[in-house]
Amino acid sequence: MTIDGTQTLLRQAVEYGCEYLGSLDERPVVPDAQALAALGNFDESLPAQPTPPADVLQQLHRLGSPATTANAGGRYFGYVNGGALPAALAGRVLADCWDQNAALQLMSPVAAKLESVCERWLVDLLRLPEESAVGMVSGTSLASLCGLLAGRNALLTRAGWDISQQGLFGAPALRVVMSSSAHATIRKALAMLGIGTAQIELVPADAQGRMDAKTLPPLDERTLLLVQAGNVNSGAFDPFIPLCEAARRAGAWVHVDGAFGLWARASAATQQLAEGVDRADSWSVDAHKTLNSPYDCGLIICRDRGTLAAALQANDAYIHFSGGRDGMLYTPEMSRRARGVELWAALKSLGRTGVDALVTQLCQRARQFAVELGAQGFHILNDVVFNQTLVACEKPELTTRTLENVQASGECWCSGTVWRGQPAIRVSVCSWMTTADDVRRSVAAFAAAREQAKMRNT
Repeated sequence: MTIDGTQTLLRQAVEYGCEYLGSLDERPVVPDAQALAALGNFDESLPAQPTPPADVLQQLHRLGSPATTANAGGRYFGYVNGGALPAALAGRVLADCWDQNAALQLMSPVAAKLESVCERWLVDLLRLPEESAVGMVSGTSLASLCGLLAGRNALLTRAGWDISQQGLFGAPALRVVMSSSAHATIRKALAMLGIGTAQIELVPADAQGRMDAKTLPPLDERTLLLVQAGNVNSGAFDPFIPLCEAARRAGAWVHVDGAFGLWARASAATQQLAEGVDRADSWSVDAHKTLNSPYDCGLIICRDRGTLAAALQANDAYIHFSGGRDGMLYTPEMSRRARGVELWAALKSLGRTGVDALVTQLCQRARQFAVELGAQGFHILNDVVFNQTLVACEKPELTTRTLENVQASGECWCSGTVWRGQPAIRVSVCSWMTTADDVRRSVAAFAAAREQAKMRNT
């Protein structure tokens, strides 16, 4: 294919994309049975001969677009999935055309420059220590792994153990102290780092899912303390000041799981929720959640640049580091796409006041859900402090059936969870697209789904 042919194909892709985005308000939030059945047309043997690229693209749009979940729209409230800001989406399209490898400055000067700018902007916006380093990874799962890796290595180094030479086997034992409500990705990251459940000490959480600082066990210089900015169910924030101060006195390492909640630092209306979080050592956060950068764009932030780089650096004779930013120093990957392009576009397009307004808007929509669902007789189970609203009906069975009906309706989509031993509906407001009318429309779907469940029960 020639460059002219490639340009024609890209224009067609953009046309299909615009058609898709234009249909979001009318289409079901989840694909219907017909769209799901049509996915079977992808089940074919690998073609023996090439397929014209235009036919490939047309099939993707014809079969794929109807079978997507419309989390780019305003009525998807599942799994803390954000939307995609216009400038960030367009920036990603351009970056994909550039096809840059962001491992080294020598590979892509523009990727290195934009990552460097984003690092400075993010540290300032989130009001974290000025010297902090930022690595751009796929998501918070990997970012948490990086932060805990840096913490593990730092604690072992302080104990006189050089893990890069001596390895992990036979190393001094470490402790992990974390909340009983910690996210599953934290347990996964710990397991990947060779830290088993026998080394984990759980601290009870209060009724909102916050770690109870009064029950914190004594910490020491071999402790990883994990705290949370935004409980995945309730949106609650741990009390960072007493927890971080206890860790500092003991010489422990503090990592913050701030997947969506760390962005509270960027809004005047919510910054008090994360007061003291800057006293930690490392932070994981997603730009593709609250900030609404396209997937995948996670961030590992570490107070000590050298510690993060030492934990992640790879070297060889053919690798030539520059005097500027070499992104592979702060990520596990070497070859990776230039995530900093759309991140820069998101931050540049919003500016400080725009990020503040976006975070504030998401929280306002979550509170609107709580008020309007409460007026309909639903039980609101949490203090709605950020973008999460937990909902239940008067009986557990009714909650479960109502959720099933909401999900099947196509009007909106929420996920289920278990909160304090009972089923609950988890409403996560994450998209810049969600309007007050979207919330009202979704509340009406909730009410209809509950009535349908009651009729079925009788």
